[in-house]
Amino acid sequence: MAFRFGAKHQVDDPSKRQELVQEFINSHVLRHASDHHSPNLPFLHVPLLDWLRYDWVILPLAVVLMVTVATIAARRHKPVPTGLSNAFEAYVVFIRDQISVANLGHEEGLLFTSYFCTLFFFIFSLNIFGLVPLCSTATGNINVTCALALIFFVLAVGTTIWRRGLIRFLKTFVPPGTPWLLLPLLVPIEVISLVVRSAALMIRLFANMLAGHILILTIVGLVLIFSWYALILVLPLVVALFLFELFIAILQAYIFTLLSAVFMGLLLNPEH
Repeated sequence: MAFRFGAKHQVDDPSKRQELVQEFINSHVLRHASDHHSPNLPFLHVPLLDWLRYDWVILPLAVVLMVTVATIAARRHKPVPTGLSNAFEAYVVFIRDQISVANLGHEEGLLFTSYFCTLFFFIFSLNIFGLVPLCSTATGNINVTCALALIFFVLAVGTTIWRRGLIRFLKTFVPPGTPWLLLPLLVPIEVISLVVRSAALMIRLFANMLAGHILILTIVGLVLIFSWYALILVLPLVVALFLFELFIAILQAYIFTLLSAVFMGLLLNPEH
């Protein structure tokens, strides 16, 4: 049985199949340049679809999807919302009450509701695009998650200085009641903890999304390694993992948004 991956790849030697699976995973997940002669559809290569492999294409597509859904929901708004408008209103109310106001307080919570709504929907859209065949998983790129964490860091620090003042912001690094002899030790720890919180947001989202896709592609690669007989076990497992990844796409967007609100609340209201 020959396994064909374009004009250059025809593998009859079983010892070469594992290397080919690793090459495919590296190309798809780690964004290495792939063979432009390889088919991106069954037995067919469509050059336009190659653009979907790039994160800088998926990012604006996620923005377009987000704006489109919000626009449609707004245009269908009625005194008693139904359908998409009702779902969107429930979504906004949940983010406002359970995430934003619950962690930042009433005044700041209302101020940042739109930010957290946008953050959740944007990350969720990127995660969903990553489940579409041929599309890149932008949240599986450390540069994208780093940018999201950096936006949070700048926004959290800037808002705290704006709303509370520079002096009160600096006091957040001094635990109340701490003996002055311990301040040279505890203050650097508090500063580092602020940076670590942002890094945790970055790594958590990146690692979870990348690991899920590597797992699915590895299991699919068993078909290539062990021939089509493995398809009997692999297909149900891949479907189950795909549904689980759909759940993870929602969960990771929620966790990133929730932790962003919690960490921002610790800066704005350190007394709580």
